[in-house]
Amino acid sequence: MRRDPRSFLWDVRDAADAIFGFVEGRVFSDYVADRMFRSAIERQFEIVGEALSQLARVDAALATRIPELRRIAGFRNVLIHGYDRIDDRVVWRAISDDLPPLRAQVAALLTERGDLPG
Repeated sequence: MRRDPRSFLWDVRDAADAIFGFVEGRVFSDYVADRMFRSAIERQFEIVGEALSQLARVDAALATRIPELRRIAGFRNVLIHGYDRIDDRVVWRAISDDLPPLRAQVAALLTERGDLPG
């Protein structure tokens, strides 16, 4: 059974919210020092990238409305397949620079499709 394309947007929104919750009150040095914290953040980014990759497969038109979708999916691939090359500074910057506009875009698309804003 094919998933509703919106479900991938919900997955992105949920993973982004989890990341924001994880980092609240924390700083980069916490991230570097805590393996479990890093793993939790990286896992949520993997979900974001996979959800967007799946969205591109099931609804290409909707996927084109996500700026940087291919780059985000590529980031997921680095986290999974290039685990030995992960730069903690890049991951931390993605939280502050890339995730807020992505989360806002996904929320706007969900609202546009009649889902409750959140």
